[in-house]
Amino acid sequence: MASIIKNRAIVNDDWTVVRPAEDGALPTVGELPAGKVIVPLALWQAGRDALVAARGTTELGVWLAPDSEPADIVGDFDKLALIAVDFPVFRDGRGYSIGRLLRERYGYQGELRAIGDVLRDQLTFMFRCGFDAYALRADKDFDDALKAFDEFSVQYQGAVDNPSPLFRRRAAQAGAGKVPA
Repeated sequence: MASIIKNRAIVNDDWTVVRPAEDGALPTVGELPAGKVIVPLALWQAGRDALVAARGTTELGVWLAPDSEPADIVGDFDKLALIAVDFPVFRDGRGYSIGRLLRERYGYQGELRAIGDVLRDQLTFMFRCGFDAYALRADKDFDDALKAFDEFSVQYQGAVDNPSPLFRRRAAQAGAGKVPA
């Protein structure tokens, strides 16, 4: 069984990511593998009712491509056990914006998983954008990747994990009589 990092721990991954065929064809609901599946947004949009009827809401997730619009699934949050965001290549950062939009604008509270070309160097930044689960690329070391979460002790910018920028945090400490760091 594959592993993922979830909530800063290595856990077994019992989900299967369903990808389109090389020609772009999507599987039908009946062709999906058994167990928990994460389907592409296009399949979700084409067969939402059939998927929920066949799988329920605890065995069904959807993944968004970098050019997907997260607003398209806001009304479906209650039908999804998780939302994944695909990072097809390391240098494509659009998934970070999707994560922030899901958390900050749309208020998504469930599992937000990064899939695709996910590397150690990205984990802290993905966490700051609201991701809480990471399917590392197959050739990466999970124990080494966990160290990424502790590499930075101070962040200057505000983000999902701490919306207040450093200058505001320091001003608040000074106003409370504490010596700023």
